[in-house]
Amino acid sequence: MISEKRVAAFLKDFKEKMKIWDVLFRDDRGKNMQALLDLEIRPIDRKRILEKLKVSDYSEGPITDKLNRGTEMWVFGRMVKNREVYIKISMGIQGGSVICISFHIAQYSMNYPLK
Repeated sequence: MISEKRVAAFLKDFKEKMKIWDVLFRDDRGKNMQALLDLEIRPIDRKRILEKLKVSDYSEGPITDKLNRGTEMWVFGRMVKNREVYIKISMGIQGGSVICISFHIAQYSMNYPLK
């Protein structure tokens, strides 16, 4: 079981790095772009949602990301316009942007162990 302290530390580091290096959204994934249409939000709104993530939004992680040089991925969920949104993020590489791998409407009901 992960501690609230560990999730809080990740979110603090993630948000600080995002302020400096910004965020790279994986818009090459169709369902991420479809979420913008389904939720009727602008791309910039996703960043604001990431900035508001809280420990209680934590769902799972850290998960090893073998595709992006072994950085850890973390999964959070957030209600946006009465829809549950699945958000998978990582710190990205050193000296680069944080990465939002997934930002789409949840396909399944999400679990929030720290709520």
